[in-house]
Amino acid sequence: MFAQEAERIWQVLGNDLVVEIEHIGSTAVPGMAAKPVIDIMVGVRSLVNATSAVPALESLGYVYWRENPDPGRMFFVKGMPPYGNQRTHHVHIVEVNSEFWERKLFCDYLRRHPEEAKRYEALKRDLAATFRSDREAYTSGKNDYIRAVMSKARCEEMGKKQ
Repeated sequence: MFAQEAERIWQVLGNDLVVEIEHIGSTAVPGMAAKPVIDIMVGVRSLVNATSAVPALESLGYVYWRENPDPGRMFFVKGMPPYGNQRTHHVHIVEVNSEFWERKLFCDYLRRHPEEAKRYEALKRDLAATFRSDREAYTSGKNDYIRAVMSKARCEEMGKKQ
């Protein structure tokens, strides 16, 4: 599902805008329990020059979240009522080499380290059970773990570049 949607996105946005497209989130880690929503990160050189993405992605059925509180990304949702039965995809347009773009290291690390992926999955299950109706608490409960894994991922990445 990711590859097909990424290809469709690349076709409507074009090579002039898109630098790279990455599959992020739990569905990007084989075998990990996840909500059935594909998170797609589109890397661009400049968010200022990415406004053309709005009508292009809307043509694929995405809705742009203009009130997004994070100025470091443009966020789109596909399938959310009343435009569909349930969310199927999220698209995050971010500048390459930004802090948000670096999140791809987290998924890359979990894919290379299945034991770490299992620990993350267990944490997510515990938090989901504890904070069933509190999305913010669920998300903040993952922060320390994600920071620790990101530190390992950065160290591993630096080792590759040397």
